Amino acid sequence: MFTRRLIGLVVAATLTCAATVAAAADFKERKVKFGGNLADGSPQALAMKRFAQEVGEATGGKWQVQLYHNNSLGSDPQMQSALQGGVQEMAAVGTPTLVGLVKEFAVFDFPFLFANEKEADTVLDGPFGKKLMDRLPSVGIVGITYWENGFRNITNSRRPITNVEDLSGVKLRVMQNPVALDAFRAIGANPVPMAFSELFTALETRTVDGQENPVVIIQTSKFYEVQKYLTVSRHVYTPFIVLASKKWWDALTADERKVVQDAGTRTRAYQRQVSREMVDKSMQDLRSKGMQVNELSPVEMAKVRDRVKPVVEKHTQTIGAATVQELYDEIAKARAAK
Repeated sequence: MFTRRLIGLVVAATLTCAATVAAAADFKERKVKFGGNLADGSPQALAMKRFAQEVGEATGGKWQVQLYHNNSLGSDPQMQSALQGGVQEMAAVGTPTLVGLVKEFAVFDFPFLFANEKEADTVLDGPFGKKLMDRLPSVGIVGITYWENGFRNITNSRRPITNVEDLSGVKLRVMQNPVALDAFRAIGANPVPMAFSELFTALETRTVDGQENPVVIIQTSKFYEVQKYLTVSRHVYTPFIVLASKKWWDALTADERKVVQDAGTRTRAYQRQVSREMVDKSMQDLRSKGMQVNELSPVEMAKVRDRVKPVVEKHTQTIGAATVQELYDEIAKARAAK
């Protein structure tokens, strides 16, 4: 009986292996350039590595996903153009730079939109997030999934920011979109739009006084080397979005597309988990590196919220009142479901 069972197991394993080989044989040999804007070791980079591993395994090693970190393929807008032209297959970028292609993505730049990460997850992974993603093919890009950049905070090299007035005149690098520019002008800063790839040098040479990003990015990008003060403001939650070239995507088979989509979906939870687990560690590391950390008081945060309200109202008209209301409705549902 043991011999029969053993033979049965061997036959089953052989059939499984044969099926796997047969399935792998359906995939063409491909090299996929996958670019990101953050340093190796960041949550983004770790998720890109996990994605590459999953795709390699699913295709029986026939696909090689080549990873390029730290803007080595160019800035986010440059990578988006490369996707449109079909000279780069994939990229993970922040949603703010997509605003020039699909204006509705600007809603994610509204200050104080999400109260926490769970709300953001629910909206991004739900019908609203998909609706925006579905508009990308019309501009030559395909959206695969949303990852997390996180809640943004302010750093600078001039002084601690303990109230709104402390931001007056501070030259602050901001995201390259109108909402961010208007919001920081409204609170008295001097915002400077600039590609992330240029930021460290600009901070080092004092071309700008400061910037705003999630603490994990501040730490993994080593901004502590050129910035003294960190103010925890959590003023905007920024998603990452994994993108593919539509020209490349259209040339894939249905099975190949499924491999990409499945790997993107599976790495979504992993990337977000890593990002959130790194926040406390990054904050401790920034303090140990000498950064002075403070939080804005509830009174000061209320002042900031009041000052940016006209900005939200202005850009609601630009984006479309119906789209913005749809987003607010989805956020309300997410809060009610707690």
